[in-house]
Amino acid sequence: MKCRSIVPYMLENVHVRVYQNADTIEETLSPRWDELLSEFDSATVFCTWEWLRAWWRAFGNRQKLLVLGFFDETDRLVGVAPLMLATRPGRGGPHLRILRLLGDGSGDSDNLDLPVRRGYENAFVNSLLHWLQEEADHWDLCEFNTLPRDSPTAIRLQMRARDLGWNTFQCERPRSVVHLPESWEAYLRSLSSEDQHNLPRYLRRLQHRYHVHFKKCRAEQELPGALKTLFDLHQMRWQSRGEPGTFCNSARRKFYGEMSGALLARGYLEFWLLELDGEPVAAQFAMRYRNTVFQLQEGFDPRHSSDKVGYLLRGYILRQLIASGVRHYDFLGGRAPHKLRWRAEDGNYITVRLARPHSFAAMYASLAHHSDKGKERLRTYLPPRAWKTLHEINSRLSKAEA
Repeated sequence: MKCRSIVPYMLENVHVRVYQNADTIEETLSPRWDELLSEFDSATVFCTWEWLRAWWRAFGNRQKLLVLGFFDETDRLVGVAPLMLATRPGRGGPHLRILRLLGDGSGDSDNLDLPVRRGYENAFVNSLLHWLQEEADHWDLCEFNTLPRDSPTAIRLQMRARDLGWNTFQCERPRSVVHLPESWEAYLRSLSSEDQHNLPRYLRRLQHRYHVHFKKCRAEQELPGALKTLFDLHQMRWQSRGEPGTFCNSARRKFYGEMSGALLARGYLEFWLLELDGEPVAAQFAMRYRNTVFQLQEGFDPRHSSDKVGYLLRGYILRQLIASGVRHYDFLGGRAPHKLRWRAEDGNYITVRLARPHSFAAMYASLAHHSDKGKERLRTYLPPRAWKTLHEINSRLSKAEA
Protein backbone atom coordinates (compact mmCIF):
# COMPACT_ATOMS: atom_id res chain seq x y z
CA MET A 1 0.00 0.00 0.00
CA LYS A 2 1.28 3.46 -0.83
CA CYS A 3 1.62 6.02 1.95
CA ARG A 4 -0.83 8.79 1.13
CA SER A 5 -0.19 12.01 3.00
CA ILE A 6 -2.64 13.79 0.68
CA VAL A 7 -6.39 13.27 0.49
CA PRO A 8 -7.08 10.13 -1.58
CA TYR A 9 -10.80 10.75 -1.95
CA MET A 10 -13.77 12.42 -0.32
CA LEU A 11 -17.07 10.77 0.58
CA GLU A 12 -19.97 12.38 2.46
CA ASN A 13 -17.77 15.39 3.28
CA VAL A 14 -15.24 13.10 4.98
CA HIS A 15 -11.77 12.62 3.56
CA VAL A 16 -9.16 10.06 4.55
CA ARG A 17 -5.42 10.28 5.13
CA VAL A 18 -3.19 7.26 5.65
CA TYR A 19 -0.32 7.34 8.14
CA GLN A 20 2.38 4.68 8.02
CA ASN A 21 4.96 6.21 10.32
CA ALA A 22 4.63 6.39 14.13
CA ASP A 23 6.77 9.55 14.36
CA THR A 24 4.51 11.33 11.87
CA ILE A 25 1.46 10.34 13.91
CA GLU A 26 3.16 11.60 17.06
CA GLU A 27 3.94 14.97 15.50
CA THR A 28 0.83 15.66 13.44
CA LEU A 29 -2.08 13.49 14.56
CA SER A 30 -1.76 12.72 18.28
CA PRO A 31 -3.07 16.08 19.63
CA ARG A 32 -6.14 15.78 17.38
CA TRP A 33 -6.50 12.13 18.43
CA ASP A 34 -6.66 13.22 22.08
CA GLU A 35 -9.35 15.77 21.29
CA LEU A 36 -11.35 13.17 19.35
CA LEU A 37 -11.29 10.75 22.30
CA SER A 38 -12.69 13.46 24.56
CA GLU A 39 -15.90 13.22 22.51
CA PHE A 40 -15.89 9.44 22.05
CA ASP A 41 -18.14 8.03 24.76
CA SER A 42 -16.71 4.49 24.65
CA ALA A 43 -13.07 5.60 24.75
CA THR A 44 -10.74 3.56 26.95
CA VAL A 45 -7.03 3.68 27.67
CA PHE A 46 -6.59 1.09 24.90
CA CYS A 47 -7.76 3.69 22.35
CA THR A 48 -5.09 6.23 23.33
CA TRP A 49 -2.06 6.91 21.19
CA GLU A 50 0.16 6.46 24.29
CA TRP A 51 -0.93 2.82 24.60
CA LEU A 52 -0.84 2.05 20.87
CA ARG A 53 2.51 3.78 20.27
CA ALA A 54 4.20 1.76 23.03
CA TRP A 55 2.59 -1.44 21.74
CA TRP A 56 3.75 -0.76 18.18
CA ARG A 57 7.35 -0.12 19.25
CA ALA A 58 7.42 -3.38 21.20
CA PHE A 59 5.45 -5.75 18.95
CA GLY A 60 4.99 -4.18 15.52
CA ASN A 61 8.23 -5.17 13.82
CA ARG A 62 6.67 -7.79 11.50
CA GLN A 63 3.65 -5.74 10.50
CA LYS A 64 2.85 -2.63 8.48
CA LEU A 65 1.35 0.41 10.19
CA LEU A 66 -1.83 1.74 8.53
CA VAL A 67 -3.55 4.37 10.66
CA LEU A 68 -6.42 6.07 8.84
CA GLY A 69 -7.44 9.57 9.86
CA PHE A 70 -10.92 10.76 8.81
CA PHE A 71 -11.38 14.53 8.47
CA ASP A 72 -14.41 16.73 7.82
CA GLU A 73 -14.58 19.68 5.43
CA THR A 74 -13.01 21.97 8.06
CA ASP A 75 -10.09 19.53 8.43
CA ARG A 76 -11.25 18.46 11.89
CA LEU A 77 -10.44 14.87 12.84
CA VAL A 78 -13.75 12.99 13.14
CA GLY A 79 -12.57 9.39 13.26
CA VAL A 80 -9.55 7.12 13.47
CA ALA A 81 -9.11 3.57 12.21
CA PRO A 82 -5.85 2.42 13.87
CA LEU A 83 -4.97 -0.54 11.66
CA MET A 84 -1.98 -2.67 10.80
CA LEU A 85 -1.39 -5.23 8.09
CA ALA A 86 -0.06 -8.64 9.12
CA THR A 87 0.64 -11.77 7.09
CA ARG A 88 -0.49 -15.11 8.46
CA PRO A 89 1.25 -18.14 6.93
CA GLY A 90 -1.23 -20.53 5.37
CA ARG A 91 -1.43 -24.17 6.38
CA GLY A 92 -2.01 -25.99 3.12
CA GLY A 93 -3.19 -22.77 1.48
CA PRO A 94 -2.02 -19.28 0.51
CA HIS A 95 -0.75 -16.73 3.01
CA LEU A 96 -3.40 -14.35 4.30
CA ARG A 97 -2.91 -10.59 4.48
CA ILE A 98 -4.95 -9.56 7.49
CA LEU A 99 -5.95 -6.06 8.53
CA ARG A 100 -6.14 -5.96 12.32
CA LEU A 101 -6.64 -3.30 14.93
CA LEU A 102 -3.39 -1.78 16.14
CA GLY A 103 -2.54 -3.36 19.50
CA ASP A 104 -4.00 -6.77 18.68
CA GLY A 105 -2.12 -10.06 18.59
CA SER A 106 0.12 -10.04 21.67
CA GLY A 107 -2.61 -10.71 24.24
CA ASP A 108 -2.06 -7.36 25.98
CA SER A 109 -4.85 -5.19 24.58
CA ASP A 110 -8.61 -5.39 25.14
CA ASN A 111 -11.36 -2.88 24.33
CA LEU A 112 -9.76 -2.00 20.99
CA ASP A 113 -12.06 0.18 18.93
CA LEU A 114 -12.55 2.58 16.01
CA PRO A 115 -13.01 6.01 17.65
CA VAL A 116 -15.47 8.32 15.90
CA ARG A 117 -17.02 11.67 16.73
CA ARG A 118 -20.74 11.67 17.52
CA GLY A 119 -22.87 12.22 14.43
CA TYR A 120 -20.20 10.94 12.04
CA GLU A 121 -20.68 7.21 12.61
CA ASN A 122 -22.35 6.47 9.25
CA ALA A 123 -19.98 8.68 7.25
CA PHE A 124 -17.02 7.06 9.01
CA VAL A 125 -18.17 3.50 8.24
CA ASN A 126 -19.01 4.32 4.63
CA SER A 127 -15.64 6.01 4.12
CA LEU A 128 -13.76 3.14 5.75
CA LEU A 129 -15.47 0.58 3.54
CA HIS A 130 -14.84 2.71 0.47
CA TRP A 131 -11.14 2.83 1.36
CA LEU A 132 -11.11 -0.94 1.87
CA GLN A 133 -12.66 -1.43 -1.57
CA GLU A 134 -10.07 0.84 -3.19
CA GLU A 135 -7.25 -1.08 -1.52
CA ALA A 136 -8.78 -4.51 -2.14
CA ASP A 137 -5.67 -5.78 -3.96
CA HIS A 138 -3.56 -5.31 -0.83
CA TRP A 139 -5.50 -7.21 1.86
CA ASP A 140 -7.53 -10.41 2.16
CA LEU A 141 -9.31 -10.33 5.53
CA CYS A 142 -10.32 -7.78 8.15
CA GLU A 143 -10.18 -9.28 11.63
CA PHE A 144 -11.13 -6.83 14.39
CA ASN A 145 -10.76 -8.44 17.83
CA THR A 146 -11.98 -7.40 21.31
CA LEU A 147 -14.29 -4.62 20.17
CA PRO A 148 -16.64 -3.52 22.96
CA ARG A 149 -20.10 -4.91 22.40
CA ASP A 150 -21.53 -1.37 22.38
CA SER A 151 -18.99 -0.06 19.85
CA PRO A 152 -20.84 2.58 17.76
CA THR A 153 -19.13 1.37 14.59
CA ALA A 154 -19.11 -2.43 14.91
CA ILE A 155 -22.76 -3.09 14.03
CA ARG A 156 -22.86 -0.42 11.33
CA LEU A 157 -19.69 -1.82 9.80
CA GLN A 158 -21.17 -5.30 9.48
CA MET A 159 -24.51 -4.07 8.13
CA ARG A 160 -22.93 -1.92 5.43
CA ALA A 161 -20.42 -4.66 4.51
CA ARG A 162 -23.30 -7.11 4.04
CA ASP A 163 -25.06 -4.53 1.85
CA LEU A 164 -21.94 -4.58 -0.34
CA GLY A 165 -22.14 -8.38 -0.59
CA TRP A 166 -19.20 -9.10 1.69
CA ASN A 167 -19.10 -12.06 4.06
CA THR A 168 -19.30 -10.94 7.70
CA PHE A 169 -18.88 -12.92 10.89
CA GLN A 170 -19.27 -11.96 14.53
CA CYS A 171 -18.43 -13.98 17.63
CA GLU A 172 -18.15 -13.15 21.31
CA ARG A 173 -15.52 -13.45 24.00
CA PRO A 174 -16.30 -13.08 27.73
CA ARG A 175 -15.21 -10.20 29.93
CA SER A 176 -15.84 -9.25 33.57
CA VAL A 177 -16.49 -5.84 35.15
CA VAL A 178 -17.22 -4.77 38.72
CA HIS A 179 -19.64 -1.83 38.90
CA LEU A 180 -18.74 0.13 42.01
CA PRO A 181 -21.10 2.13 44.26
CA GLU A 182 -20.30 5.55 45.70
CA SER A 183 -19.00 4.32 49.05
CA TRP A 184 -16.75 1.55 50.33
CA GLU A 185 -19.34 0.61 52.95
CA ALA A 186 -21.99 0.01 50.27
CA TYR A 187 -19.56 -2.07 48.22
CA LEU A 188 -18.48 -4.11 51.23
CA ARG A 189 -22.13 -4.91 51.98
CA SER A 190 -22.50 -6.30 48.45
CA LEU A 191 -19.80 -8.93 49.08
CA SER A 192 -20.41 -12.29 50.70
CA SER A 193 -20.66 -12.36 54.47
CA GLU A 194 -17.41 -14.33 54.48
CA ASP A 195 -15.54 -11.60 52.61
CA GLN A 196 -17.15 -8.84 54.67
CA HIS A 197 -15.65 -10.57 57.70
CA ASN A 198 -12.33 -11.69 56.19
CA LEU A 199 -11.11 -8.47 54.57
CA PRO A 200 -10.70 -6.59 57.88
CA ARG A 201 -9.74 -9.74 59.80
CA TYR A 202 -6.92 -10.73 57.43
CA LEU A 203 -5.63 -7.16 57.40
CA ARG A 204 -5.49 -7.03 61.21
CA ARG A 205 -3.69 -10.35 61.24
CA LEU A 206 -1.15 -9.10 58.68
CA GLN A 207 -0.57 -5.88 60.62
CA HIS A 208 0.03 -7.93 63.75
CA ARG A 209 2.76 -9.97 62.03
CA TYR A 210 4.46 -7.31 59.87
CA HIS A 211 4.91 -3.63 59.23
CA VAL A 212 2.39 -3.27 56.37
CA HIS A 213 2.72 -0.59 53.70
CA PHE A 214 0.48 -0.06 50.66
CA LYS A 215 2.23 2.05 48.07
CA LYS A 216 1.20 3.63 44.78
CA CYS A 217 3.82 4.32 42.10
CA ARG A 218 3.60 8.09 41.56
CA ALA A 219 6.97 9.18 40.13
CA GLU A 220 8.88 8.19 37.01
CA GLN A 221 12.01 7.30 38.98
CA GLU A 222 9.99 4.70 40.90
CA LEU A 223 8.93 2.83 37.76
CA PRO A 224 12.04 0.68 37.04
CA GLY A 225 12.08 -0.83 40.53
CA ALA A 226 8.30 -1.26 40.65
CA LEU A 227 8.23 -2.95 37.25
CA LYS A 228 11.04 -5.31 38.24
CA THR A 229 8.99 -6.21 41.32
CA LEU A 230 5.91 -6.90 39.19
CA PHE A 231 7.90 -9.01 36.71
CA ASP A 232 9.62 -11.00 39.44
CA LEU A 233 6.47 -11.66 41.48
CA HIS A 234 4.45 -12.63 38.42
CA GLN A 235 7.19 -14.95 37.17
CA MET A 236 7.73 -16.46 40.62
CA ARG A 237 4.13 -17.53 40.85
CA TRP A 238 3.88 -19.02 37.36
CA GLN A 239 7.27 -20.71 37.38
CA SER A 240 6.37 -22.37 40.68
CA ARG A 241 3.56 -24.04 38.67
CA GLY A 242 5.85 -25.11 35.84
CA GLU A 243 4.78 -22.30 33.46
CA PRO A 244 7.20 -19.80 31.87
CA GLY A 245 5.14 -16.71 32.77
CA THR A 246 4.20 -13.85 30.48
CA PHE A 247 7.17 -11.64 31.41
CA CYS A 248 9.73 -14.08 30.07
CA ASN A 249 9.01 -12.21 26.81
CA SER A 250 11.52 -9.35 26.38
CA ALA A 251 9.15 -7.48 24.04
CA ARG A 252 6.48 -7.44 26.74
CA ARG A 253 8.92 -6.10 29.32
CA LYS A 254 9.92 -3.39 26.86
CA PHE A 255 6.25 -2.59 26.25
CA TYR A 256 5.50 -2.20 29.95
CA GLY A 257 8.56 0.00 30.42
CA GLU A 258 7.52 2.49 27.74
CA MET A 259 3.78 2.28 28.24
CA SER A 260 3.90 2.78 32.01
CA GLY A 261 5.97 5.96 31.71
CA ALA A 262 3.62 7.44 29.11
CA LEU A 263 0.51 6.58 31.13
CA LEU A 264 2.02 7.88 34.37
CA ALA A 265 2.75 11.21 32.69
CA ARG A 266 -0.93 11.47 31.71
CA GLY A 267 -2.20 10.48 35.17
CA TYR A 268 -3.60 7.18 33.87
CA LEU A 269 -1.43 4.72 35.82
CA GLU A 270 -2.74 2.78 38.84
CA PHE A 271 0.30 0.75 39.84
CA TRP A 272 0.20 -0.46 43.46
CA LEU A 273 2.50 -2.51 45.68
CA LEU A 274 2.12 -4.17 49.07
CA GLU A 275 5.24 -4.31 51.24
CA LEU A 276 5.77 -6.35 54.40
CA ASP A 277 8.66 -5.17 56.57
CA GLY A 278 9.92 -3.22 53.57
CA GLU A 279 9.86 -6.16 51.16
CA PRO A 280 7.39 -6.11 48.21
CA VAL A 281 5.14 -9.19 48.26
CA ALA A 282 2.28 -8.22 45.92
CA ALA A 283 1.83 -5.90 42.94
CA GLN A 284 -1.07 -4.86 40.75
CA PHE A 285 -0.71 -3.00 37.46
CA ALA A 286 -3.81 -1.19 36.22
CA MET A 287 -4.76 1.90 34.23
CA ARG A 288 -7.40 4.52 34.92
CA TYR A 289 -9.34 6.26 32.17
CA ARG A 290 -12.22 8.52 33.15
CA ASN A 291 -14.13 6.65 35.86
CA THR A 292 -12.94 3.14 34.93
CA VAL A 293 -9.85 1.25 36.05
CA PHE A 294 -8.59 -1.59 33.85
CA GLN A 295 -6.75 -4.29 35.81
CA LEU A 296 -4.04 -5.62 33.52
CA GLN A 297 -1.47 -7.67 35.45
CA GLU A 298 -0.63 -8.68 38.98
CA GLY A 299 1.72 -10.89 40.95
CA PHE A 300 2.35 -11.99 44.49
CA ASP A 301 4.95 -13.93 46.39
CA PRO A 302 3.63 -17.52 46.70
CA ARG A 303 5.53 -17.81 49.98
CA HIS A 304 2.97 -15.37 51.40
CA SER A 305 -0.12 -17.02 49.94
CA SER A 306 -1.41 -17.88 53.42
CA ASP A 307 -1.21 -14.17 54.28
CA LYS A 308 -3.70 -13.43 51.46
CA VAL A 309 -1.50 -10.60 50.19
CA GLY A 310 -3.01 -10.44 46.69
CA TYR A 311 -6.52 -10.49 48.12
CA LEU A 312 -5.75 -7.72 50.62
CA LEU A 313 -4.00 -5.57 48.02
CA ARG A 314 -7.03 -5.73 45.73
CA GLY A 315 -9.37 -4.87 48.59
CA TYR A 316 -7.23 -1.89 49.59
CA ILE A 317 -7.01 -0.64 45.99
CA LEU A 318 -10.77 -0.92 45.49
CA ARG A 319 -11.36 1.14 48.62
CA GLN A 320 -9.02 3.88 47.33
CA LEU A 321 -10.57 3.82 43.86
CA ILE A 322 -14.12 4.14 45.16
CA ALA A 323 -13.10 7.13 47.29
CA SER A 324 -11.52 8.79 44.23
CA GLY A 325 -14.65 8.44 42.08
CA VAL A 326 -13.95 5.28 40.10
CA ARG A 327 -17.19 3.51 39.22
CA HIS A 328 -16.01 0.52 37.18
CA TYR A 329 -13.21 -1.94 37.91
CA ASP A 330 -12.63 -3.86 34.69
CA PHE A 331 -11.05 -7.32 34.92
CA LEU A 332 -10.90 -7.34 31.10
CA GLY A 333 -11.17 -10.66 29.24
CA GLY A 334 -12.30 -13.93 30.73
CA ARG A 335 -14.43 -15.19 33.57
CA ALA A 336 -13.02 -16.74 36.72
CA PRO A 337 -14.24 -17.54 40.24
CA HIS A 338 -11.89 -14.98 41.82
CA LYS A 339 -13.49 -12.25 39.70
CA LEU A 340 -17.01 -13.26 40.70
CA ARG A 341 -15.90 -13.06 44.33
CA TRP A 342 -15.56 -9.29 43.88
CA ARG A 343 -19.05 -9.07 42.31
CA ALA A 344 -17.86 -8.89 38.72
CA GLU A 345 -20.65 -9.00 36.15
CA ASP A 346 -20.37 -10.88 32.89
CA GLY A 347 -20.12 -9.08 29.58
CA ASN A 348 -18.70 -9.74 26.14
CA TYR A 349 -16.25 -8.44 23.60
CA ILE A 350 -16.99 -9.07 19.96
CA THR A 351 -14.77 -10.10 17.08
CA VAL A 352 -15.78 -8.88 13.63
CA ARG A 353 -14.40 -10.47 10.46
CA LEU A 354 -14.97 -9.13 6.95
CA ALA A 355 -14.00 -10.83 3.70
CA ARG A 356 -14.94 -10.51 0.07
CA PRO A 357 -17.25 -13.30 -1.16
CA HIS A 358 -16.02 -16.47 -2.87
CA SER A 359 -12.47 -15.96 -1.59
CA PHE A 360 -10.05 -18.12 0.36
CA ALA A 361 -10.23 -15.47 3.10
CA ALA A 362 -14.01 -15.90 3.34
CA MET A 363 -13.57 -19.65 3.77
CA TYR A 364 -10.89 -19.08 6.39
CA ALA A 365 -13.08 -16.56 8.24
CA SER A 366 -15.98 -19.02 8.26
CA LEU A 367 -13.78 -21.77 9.74
CA ALA A 368 -12.33 -19.37 12.33
CA HIS A 369 -15.82 -18.23 13.24
CA HIS A 370 -17.07 -21.77 13.85
CA SER A 371 -13.91 -22.59 15.80
CA ASP A 372 -14.51 -19.57 18.04
CA LYS A 373 -18.14 -20.52 18.53
CA GLY A 374 -17.11 -24.05 19.49
CA LYS A 375 -14.61 -22.72 22.04
CA GLU A 376 -17.29 -20.48 23.51
CA ARG A 377 -19.68 -23.41 23.90
CA LEU A 378 -16.95 -25.37 25.68
CA ARG A 379 -16.18 -22.40 27.89
CA THR A 380 -19.86 -22.08 28.80
CA TYR A 381 -20.57 -25.71 29.63
CA LEU A 382 -17.28 -27.10 30.95
CA PRO A 383 -16.45 -26.69 34.65
CA PRO A 384 -13.95 -23.80 35.11
CA ARG A 385 -11.10 -26.14 36.10
CA ALA A 386 -11.65 -28.37 33.06
CA TRP A 387 -11.75 -25.34 30.73
CA LYS A 388 -8.54 -23.98 32.27
CA THR A 389 -6.76 -27.31 31.78
CA LEU A 390 -7.93 -27.54 28.16
CA HIS A 391 -6.82 -23.95 27.52
CA GLU A 392 -3.36 -24.62 28.98
CA ILE A 393 -2.95 -27.74 26.81
CA ASN A 394 -3.96 -25.78 23.69
CA SER A 395 -1.50 -22.98 24.55
CA ARG A 396 1.35 -25.47 24.89
CA LEU A 397 0.49 -27.09 21.57
CA SER A 398 0.34 -23.69 19.84
CA LYS A 399 3.76 -22.78 21.23
CA ALA A 400 5.19 -26.13 20.08
CA GLU A 401 3.93 -25.48 16.54
CA ALA A 402 5.28 -21.93 16.41
